[in-house]
Amino acid sequence: MARIAVIGAGMGALAAAARLAVAGHRVAVYERTDTYGGALHRFEREGFSFDTGPALLPLPAVYRDLFVKTGKEPLEACVELVQVDPSARHVFADGTEVSLPNASRAGVLAALDEGLGADAGKRWGDFLVRAREAWDRTRRPLLEEPLWPNWQVLAEREPYPSVPHKRLLRTRRAGTLAEIGAWELRDPRLAALLESHALAHGLDPRVTPASAAVLPYLEHAFGTWYVRGGLHELARAVYERCLARRVEFHFGADVTGVVEKDGRASGVELADGTVAEADFVVAGVAPGALARLTAGTVVRGDGEVPPQPAAASRLTLLLALRGARPEGTAHRTLVHAQDREAELDALFGTAAGDSRPAPTVTVLRPGDPRTAPADHEAVTLTTVVPARPGRAHDALADLMITVAERAVPGLRDRLLWHEVRTPADIADQTGAEGGAVPVPALAAGDGRLLHPSNTTRVPGLFTVGGWAHPGGGLPHAGMSGALVAGLIVEGPEFRGSQ
Repeated sequence: MARIAVIGAGMGALAAAARLAVAGHRVAVYERTDTYGGALHRFEREGFSFDTGPALLPLPAVYRDLFVKTGKEPLEACVELVQVDPSARHVFADGTEVSLPNASRAGVLAALDEGLGADAGKRWGDFLVRAREAWDRTRRPLLEEPLWPNWQVLAEREPYPSVPHKRLLRTRRAGTLAEIGAWELRDPRLAALLESHALAHGLDPRVTPASAAVLPYLEHAFGTWYVRGGLHELARAVYERCLARRVEFHFGADVTGVVEKDGRASGVELADGTVAEADFVVAGVAPGALARLTAGTVVRGDGEVPPQPAAASRLTLLLALRGARPEGTAHRTLVHAQDREAELDALFGTAAGDSRPAPTVTVLRPGDPRTAPADHEAVTLTTVVPARPGRAHDALADLMITVAERAVPGLRDRLLWHEVRTPADIADQTGAEGGAVPVPALAAGDGRLLHPSNTTRVPGLFTVGGWAHPGGGLPHAGMSGALVAGLIVEGPEFRGSQ
């Protein structure tokens, strides 16, 4: 039985802690804040309750597996999962609207044909077939196995089977998500639908490799789910599973360093000067924090992937509305930008400033009686912003409300109050510089969207969570916990779940 110190109580760290405790190890979690869940925070005021981080759960099988492997009670006995249907309503720049059923290929294609015109469904359906091929090629090495030492194979090989496209006497194949939209989907609305999956993760579709086609495929194949009461309930359930497995939690415990002895990690040092000895240390922190904890030691493992591009952040508005949610309202609506190119330039261009055109806004209206008083509604608006500290967001927040009125008529008249959650709030919650949000691992693109290995150059020190392999997103966090537990329990020969 080994002593294991886990730094941070984010979802990846919690998943690793529960699995390691079940394997018979003594696990202690040290969290600098006063609660668990990392980005899965909840804000409450006057009877209203909001998720301030992720609000929907793709690929719930990851957490089902966690609960099966760590106890007798399944996930559904600990939280109430609700399939979101329609998966999303889309309001495009030209005013066209379409609602896409959840995890129904035939339903999605029929809805696209009806909303966008004949042949739209066929083009999207053909794209999904190719996206599935990319998913099948990358699923195991990117999500279910530790990062390969020869990660260059994943970096150089584009798994998406692009369709040959003849242009100016040349035959070309799409290498980016934007090129898939322009050359294969050939409809600005379908292109916006495709690109929105990258933009939601803070990725510029103009440079994001075509392998990102797996993002819409993942949602299409496995559906979108909501946790009744908000996704913080999922964090609560995992935390309670850890407690049931006798994991120790120390909140308000600021770890200031990883202690090394005889060339390997041997514990953690706390802000009060005490040292908690351990045989293994699992760090669920952002790269900058990890560098500080190791006194600048390079902690990347043998899979030395290239530095990642600057990550984006989120601006979130929490709206308390008078009046009940109308019957039949979609849980999630995406209001697409009027000028996508201008939006992308403002977000990712070298001259990006504080002013922005009307952005793409995600409107979440869960209709959950646990989130608002009777005859009221809790609505959340989210958009992507650069991860830069100290920026003012008041003008953009007001613009977001204006955009959201395309999805929620009379929004301003119903508004009781609102709260703004900025990248600075995300930085406070997660410790990520600028409030950056990690992206999921993707193949190709010269490895720019791969994440550092869960092992490090310091024996006994492992990394977990969104900033380590296999990257950001709730499912990926749970997968990273499984990988780290496997590497500690089975050793370096561990090759992932079978």
